[in-house]
Amino acid sequence: MAARRTHGPLADPGDGTGAGRRAAGQPRTRVTPPAGAGEDAAAQARQRILAVIRAIPRGQVMGYGQVAAKAGLPGRARLTARVLGMNEDPDLPWHRVLRSDGRIAMPEGSRGWREQSQRLRAEGVAIERGRVKAMPRSAGDALDAALWGPD
Repeated sequence: MAARRTHGPLADPGDGTGAGRRAAGQPRTRVTPPAGAGEDAAAQARQRILAVIRAIPRGQVMGYGQVAAKAGLPGRARLTARVLGMNEDPDLPWHRVLRSDGRIAMPEGSRGWREQSQRLRAEGVAIERGRVKAMPRSAGDALDAALWGPD
């Protein structure tokens, strides 16, 4: 017996009607999202990520994954990096976002690496050998307290 597809455009719904319909020569029915639906979701995700980054207080940092999780997009650290890479807002505190281990994500010694180090130090963040010493372990508890007050 062949394995049944459970995901994707060729997925069999499992009720047996799909195979019979195709055997009868009827076309496969596909559900297509409305035009622009994917673009709207992408724009919303981008705006949520940017809102979280703007909310990081001076002197504090978050990891790419922490930003994504706080934006309601767990597991999307690379999306956070992509959004930051496309950023054109000079007021966005991009320098407050780091790798999960507290390191600056740019090549050491590069212009961007030096600028991010300088900005973080100017805010009082302790950096030693390209790594923030006190990288928060939880997904933004300090940010929650800053935004919503203590529990």
